[in-house]
Amino acid sequence: MFRQITEKDKRNAFIGSLQWQPSDTLDINLDFQYSKRDYSEDRHDLTLSETRYGLKNVQYDDQHRLLYAEGLTSVESTGNLLTRDEKYIGGGGNIAWTPTDRLTITADASYSRTERRTLERSVRLRTDPLDVNGVRTPLNNQRVPYIYDARNGFAPTVTLDPRFNVNDWKLFSDDARIRRADEYKTDEILAGRFDVAYTFDGFLSRIDAGARYSHRRYTAYDDLVETLQDDRTVDRAVSEKCRTAFPQQGFLSDAPTQSITSWATFDTLCQFQNYLGTEDPGGNADTRSVANADVKETVWSGYLMGSYKGNLGDLPVRGNFGVRLVDTRLTSVGLRSGLDVVTGADGSISLVGTGAFDEVSIKNSYFRALPSVNANFDLASDVILRLAAYRAMSRPAPSDLAGGRTVRLEDGTGFGSIEDALGQIIANGSPRLKPIMSWNGDVALEWYPNRDTIVSGTVYYKQFAGGFVPVTIDEEFEIDGQTVTVPVTQRQNSDEKSRVYGLEVTLSNRFSWLPKPFDGLGGKVSYNYSDSNFKNYDIRLGDVTDPSTGVVTPGIVPPANLSGYSKHVVSGQLYYQLGPVSLQGIYNYRSKYYQDFVGGNSQLRYVRGSDTLDLRASYNINRNVSLRLEALNVLNEPKVTDMPVEGSSRQYHYYGAKYFVGVRVRL
Repeated sequence: MFRQITEKDKRNAFIGSLQWQPSDTLDINLDFQYSKRDYSEDRHDLTLSETRYGLKNVQYDDQHRLLYAEGLTSVESTGNLLTRDEKYIGGGGNIAWTPTDRLTITADASYSRTERRTLERSVRLRTDPLDVNGVRTPLNNQRVPYIYDARNGFAPTVTLDPRFNVNDWKLFSDDARIRRADEYKTDEILAGRFDVAYTFDGFLSRIDAGARYSHRRYTAYDDLVETLQDDRTVDRAVSEKCRTAFPQQGFLSDAPTQSITSWATFDTLCQFQNYLGTEDPGGNADTRSVANADVKETVWSGYLMGSYKGNLGDLPVRGNFGVRLVDTRLTSVGLRSGLDVVTGADGSISLVGTGAFDEVSIKNSYFRALPSVNANFDLASDVILRLAAYRAMSRPAPSDLAGGRTVRLEDGTGFGSIEDALGQIIANGSPRLKPIMSWNGDVALEWYPNRDTIVSGTVYYKQFAGGFVPVTIDEEFEIDGQTVTVPVTQRQNSDEKSRVYGLEVTLSNRFSWLPKPFDGLGGKVSYNYSDSNFKNYDIRLGDVTDPSTGVVTPGIVPPANLSGYSKHVVSGQLYYQLGPVSLQGIYNYRSKYYQDFVGGNSQLRYVRGSDTLDLRASYNINRNVSLRLEALNVLNEPKVTDMPVEGSSRQYHYYGAKYFVGVRVRL
C-alpha cells in the first residue's frame, strides 16, 4: 500500500496553580490543567489488495523473507479522512503541615480524565473489467499484473502493468465501500496520598511513611458503519464530481525507489455527501461490541523509608532504605455475542453479530513487596560513588488487560463450513496478566572537575522474574445457532528468567572559559549500551503453550525482545544561551528495536535503527512571555518497520521535517 498524508495539528493548553500560606507551618497548593488537541489526516491510499493471485517466479532469502514475486491483484484507491479530538482535564490539591521543626505531614488528592475520539471516514473504489463509463479497460480484467522486488533495500519496488494507468480516475469504478469507523477511549484516575516525615539527630536522619490510593478506569469502544454500493451509474456521477489532483508533488522523492509517485485520488467528504447525502451519517445506535474494553484497577500501597547520613570510617555516606507494599485489584469486563454466518454472492463468508450480548467479568489481583536501598559515597570533593539495589514492578498497560475478542476469517471462498473458514479468535487483551517483577542493581561514578563539567558512568543489571507467552484456551462461541469450541489465543506470564545489563556514560560541559559571547556555548553527549535476553513471542506465529498440559507448539517466527529496547543509544546536544536567547541542536541515534502495538495482542513489529536531528530556539520577551520555535527531524529520516521478523519490510514512512511556533504566557 502507498499512502499520502496531509495533516493538521492544533493544540491548546491552560495550566494554573494557586499557593496559599496562612501560617508559617501550613502550605496549601491547588493546581489545574486543561488541554485540547485537534488533529486531522487527509489520507489517500493506493492498495494492492489481492497480491496472492497468480503468483509466479517467487523468491525468498534464507530467512524465508519475500524478495521477489510476480502476480495479479485488484488495485484500490481509498480516500480516508481521520479526525482526532483529545481532551485532558486534571487537578489536585496538596496540604503540607509542619507542626514542629521535626515533623511534617502532607496530604494530596488528584483527579485526571483523558478522552480521545478518533473518527475515520473512508471510501474505497476498486478496479474492474469495465471502467466507470462501462467501457472495457485495456486489461479487460479486475486484476492487474504486478512485479514486487525487494532485493535492493528496505523500499520494495512495485511495478504495475504499463497498460494500466494508475492516474486514470475512470479505472477505479467498482465495489464502492463507504465506511465510518468511530473509536472512543477514556482514561480516568482518582488518587490520594498521605505522608508523614520525622527528622532525627544522628546517623538515621529521617523516617518517612505514607499510604497511596488510586482508582483507574479505562474504556474503549469501536463502532463501524459500512455501506456497499455497486450501481455504476451512481459511481460515475460521484466520480465526476469528486475527482481531485494528486495532493503532493515529489511524493517519496527521498525514497531509494520511486516505482509509484502518484495515483487517482478523490475528495472523501465529497464522496460521502454524494453517496449518502451527508458528510457524516452518524454511528450505530448501539455501540456495544465484543471488541470493547472496560478495565477497572484499584491500587492500595504503603511505604516506610529511612534516610541516613554520616561517615563510614573517614568516608562520608548518605542514602536511604525502605520497602513499599502494593495491593492491586483488577476487573475487566468484556462482551460476548452470538454470530451469524453471511455468505456473499461470490461465495465469501463473513460473521455478523446477532445483537444480543452477554457480559463477562474477569477479575485479577496481586500483592507485591518492593524493598530498596541506595548509598552515595563522597570519595573526594569532586567524585561521588552511587550504589543502588531495589525490586521493581512493571504493570501491563490498561489496554493490554481488555477482555474483548477479535474474530479472524481465512481469505478465500467456497468453504464447506464455518470451521473451515474460521482462522483464529484472538483476545484483544489478557486480563489475567500479572506484573513483571525484577531485581535491579546499579553502580554509578560521577566526577565534577569544575562547576561547569560532569563526567559520569553507570553500570546496571536487571533480572526479570518471567515474561509473556501466548497460550490457547478453549472457549465456546455460538455461530449460526450452533455452539462451536474455538481455541482463543491470549498472553500469559511465563516462568522464564530474563536479564538486562548495560553501561551508560555521559559527558556534559559548558564552555564558560571561552571569551564573551562564546561563553554561552555548551554541550552534552551520552551513550548507552545494553544486552537483554528477554523473549516476547508473536501472538499468532510464535511458540504457543497449552496451559492445561504445558505442551509448547513451536512457532515459525523467533521471539522479540523488550518493547523499546535498543542495544545502542547515542544522544548529543549542543546549546547556546545568552540572556533571553536559547538555541539547541539535539541529535539522537538508536539501533533497531521492537515496538508493540497499543491496545492489546498484535503481531511483532520491529523498527530499524535511525538517527534524527531536532532544532529548538526560544526568546524570553520578559519573565512572563516567551517565543518558541521548534524544527523536528530536519534531516527527514525515515521510519522503517518490519513484521513479523526483522528484515521483512512492512512499512516505511517519510514524515519530513515538522516546524512549530509557539508563545508561552505565565500569568
